[in-house]
Amino acid sequence: MAKNPADDLKSEFQPYVKKIENVMSEIRKIVVGQEKPESILLNALFSDGHVLIEGVPGVAKTLLMMAIANVMGCQFKRIQFTPDMLPSDITGITTYTQEKGFSIVKGPIFTNFVLADEINRAPSKVQSAMLEAMQEKRVTIGTQTFILTKPFMVLATQNIVESLGVYPLPAAQLDRFMFKLFMDLPSPKEEIDILDKNITMFSLEDFGLKQILKPDDVLKLQELTKKVYVSKEVKEYIVRITEATRNPAKYHIELGKYIEYGASPRGSIGMYIGSKANALISGSHFATPKHVKEIAPEILSHRIVLNYEGQAEGIKPNDVIAEILKKVPVV
Repeated sequence: MAKNPADDLKSEFQPYVKKIENVMSEIRKIVVGQEKPESILLNALFSDGHVLIEGVPGVAKTLLMMAIANVMGCQFKRIQFTPDMLPSDITGITTYTQEKGFSIVKGPIFTNFVLADEINRAPSKVQSAMLEAMQEKRVTIGTQTFILTKPFMVLATQNIVESLGVYPLPAAQLDRFMFKLFMDLPSPKEEIDILDKNITMFSLEDFGLKQILKPDDVLKLQELTKKVYVSKEVKEYIVRITEATRNPAKYHIELGKYIEYGASPRGSIGMYIGSKANALISGSHFATPKHVKEIAPEILSHRIVLNYEGQAEGIKPNDVIAEILKKVPVV
């Protein structure tokens, strides 16, 4: 009797199921009340994608990335974007000394996890350099091209409070991020817990975070994510969701009148890969419509452009997505 390939896959990633649970437990030792962002960041990591986060200062965006890097045994660097930055401040430069001649000084992009803090403060040339590195996974300094370290993930943040000295990311560049999510303020109960775990009084080492995975384990999980089974029916469901953002009248989406542009095929690809990673994180070797629905808002929210009427009415992309997920049939 032939062996079922699905059984082989299930046994292959079974050892990682408990490790993923332990990763989440370790992160929550220090990061309070941000379960959704934690899950999305792991999803992006296993999908080999990047994340754009919006939120007011002080909601643990930096802390979350540091904690994940620590638990994964990966390197972490933070880049604070400013209006006077140059692309070389990210990628690196070619220098010359009389003793050594020409040599390369690599920039902070050469690491596993990059926190691109307030990326919308940087001018367009700097944003382009950053996004090119994200997409191509390589950097050119002078005449030399360097492959970036693997695994490689960027968590970019946008300052939503201030408008001075800010250069908003164009839609085409936003599309390079697999996920966009909003980190909300904690509840009063969660904030009481934060008082006892605040990083102002304590250092990361004080929490005794354990390293659960190694960089090679992350690369293995990225390969396993690709193997997660997605049925024809689920693929068709993904495409219907994307189609509903372009042709909302077909699915009777009332808020569709506020859509100027729908999602590109990259939105479908994002949901396809993201549902695979979401299944893996939940301990399943196959993706279901539920796995698609759970990550669809963060995949599509920055890929739907609203018209002026929608903006004037205060409609949000997530309002439209919620109606789409409600009305688009699963089968």
